[in-house]
Amino acid sequence: HPELIPELPKDAIALEWGYEADHPFDEDGARFAAAGIPFYVCPGTSTWNTLVGRTDNATGNLLNAAENGLKHGAIGYLNTDWGDNGHWQYLPFSYLGFGYGAAVSWCLDANRDLDIARAISLHAFRDAPRTGTLGRIAFDLGNAHQELHLQLHNSIALFRVMQTPLKKIPEEFYGLTPDALKRTQRAIDRAMRPLKQAISSHPDAKLITAEFESAVAFLHHGARRALLAFEKNPAKARALKRELARDLPRLIKEYRRLWHARNRPGGFKESVALLEKLRKEYE
Repeated sequence: HPELIPELPKDAIALEWGYEADHPFDEDGARFAAAGIPFYVCPGTSTWNTLVGRTDNATGNLLNAAENGLKHGAIGYLNTDWGDNGHWQYLPFSYLGFGYGAAVSWCLDANRDLDIARAISLHAFRDAPRTGTLGRIAFDLGNAHQELHLQLHNSIALFRVMQTPLKKIPEEFYGLTPDALKRTQRAIDRAMRPLKQAISSHPDAKLITAEFESAVAFLHHGARRALLAFEKNPAKARALKRELARDLPRLIKEYRRLWHARNRPGGFKESVALLEKLRKEYE
C-alpha cells in the first residue's frame, strides 16, 4: 500500500529492503522522498539460500541500491547478510558482497566498475597480488548456477533441491534438466581449478580453503541429488542413491567441523538437522 507512505510518522526511518538486482529502489525511494520520510536502502550479499552466493545478482542489487539511494537522498545504506534455512553458506562467500557494498556506498563514482574479485583477493583474502586467485574463485562460483538457466527468487536450485523431498524435485523445479546440471558441475569444477595456486597470508587461509572445498561438495551433492530425482533408469538410480548415501556422512562431518571453527554453537543443531533428514531418502 504505497499510498499510505505519507501517513508514516515523520520521526520514523523507513528501511527499504530488497535483494534482487531489479528491486524497485528507484520507484520506492522516490515515494519516500516525496513524502518527506527519511529512509535507508537495504540490499544484501545474496549468499543465503545459495551456499556460494549469486555474484551478478549481488553486484546488481548493491549497485542499484547505491545509485537510487543517492538519487533520492537516502540517509543510510544497510548491507544485509542473512542465514535462512540453516545458514549453510560459509563466511568467505559474503566477502564479495561486503566489499562491493562498502565500495559503492562509500564512493559510487570511483567504485562503480571496481574489479571486485581482485579487490577482495587483496583486502579480504590477502591473496598474493599477482594471483588474485581466491577472489576470482569466489566470484566464479557465485555465477556457476547460471548454467542451470533457472532463476529462483533469493536462492539457487542446487540449494533448494537439498531441502526438497526427492519425489517433489521434478515437479517443483520444472525446467531443470540433467544436461544443465552436468554443465553446472563442470562450471563449478572450472571455478575451483585454480585453488592450489592460491597464496594467502590470511591467518585463516587453511580454514578458507576448507570452506571453499566443503561448499563445492555441497553443490555437487545437490546436483547429484537432482540427477537422482530425474533418473528414469532403476539401476542408475540405485547407483546414484548409494553414492549419495556414502557422500552425506562425509559432508556432515566436515560441515560440523567448519561450523564450530568459526561460528557460535547456537543454531547448529537446527542447521545440521536439515542435512540429517536426507539420510532416510538414501536408504
